[in-house]
Amino acid sequence: MYIRESKNEDIEDIIHIHTVAFGHDKEAELVVNLLNDQSAQPILSLLAFVEDLVVGHILFTNCYLPGTERDVSSVLLAPLAVIPSHQKQGVGGRLIKQGLDTLKGRKTELVFVLGHPSYYPRYGFSPAGCQGLQAPYPLPDQHADAWMVQSLVPEAINSLEAKVVCADALDRPEYWRE
Repeated sequence: MYIRESKNEDIEDIIHIHTVAFGHDKEAELVVNLLNDQSAQPILSLLAFVEDLVVGHILFTNCYLPGTERDVSSVLLAPLAVIPSHQKQGVGGRLIKQGLDTLKGRKTELVFVLGHPSYYPRYGFSPAGCQGLQAPYPLPDQHADAWMVQSLVPEAINSLEAKVVCADALDRPEYWRE
């Protein structure tokens, strides 16, 4: 398997991955909207391949923390998709790790995700709300642990309290319901 940054000509493969992985086109439409959203820039979009077959995609988009004492370089991981024939084979984990390594090299401090609370902690994520970092929209108490963060820089989270502001394309309440 190899991973590379996506290119403009990869859009059909990206749409296909998300449509097949989720069984509908909601996430595929979100990805297209995010890729065209200036407020999401800079974007990190990675594709995973097994030989010539595109098997996975992950997208990280810009977000920010208003009202903090200093600018904190932050991104949101959303969405991550792997085609069904290659799920549970480590593709998603490798995409996450490659993305985090790339973001660390780009001096990103915090990475947020709204995702399964038993999956993402394997890759260093922990609940964000209890650390004073609130999701863009309120989450039901039973899903509070699904809103997670990872610090790529030591002590980046210390004494931060903010409500995360995401890209315009993600700024809709339906994307924040678990």
